[in-house]
Amino acid sequence: MQIILKQDVNNLGSKDDILTVKDGYARNFLIPRGLAVAATESAKKMHAETLRQRAHKEAKLKEAAIGQSEKMKGLKLTIGAKTSSKGKIFGSVNTIQIAEALAEKGFPVDRKNISIKEELIKEVGSYTAKVKLHKEVYVDVEFEIISE
Repeated sequence: MQIILKQDVNNLGSKDDILTVKDGYARNFLIPRGLAVAATESAKKMHAETLRQRAHKEAKLKEAAIGQSEKMKGLKLTIGAKTSSKGKIFGSVNTIQIAEALAEKGFPVDRKNISIKEELIKEVGSYTAKVKLHKEVYVDVEFEIISE
């Protein structure tokens, strides 16, 4: 079944993508939750018109994201965490702390747009996070966990 996504869906696609998915997934999950609509002929025509109107605005957003990624390239964050004497962190460091550190540096980014290769960071050290600024623009940000 072909669908048009109304918003970004992880591991599936971005807003306004036309995708083919299994019928049950579309009818039982995506459409009832308002994540997608069925891609009928009239829906496709409306979608094409919407995309034409939005193309110029999208180009400006991408340029702004590229400009912000250039500013963020050399950025190195320092995040403090309570640790034991052996360097183990009490709890863990996650995307919330990284988003807060980026906001302090003047780069407000939603925590959902930050991904870390390691699921849980439980030791002091240097790590890298991938920040999504636009659906096509990513930047790697280095951060270091230090003991408070």
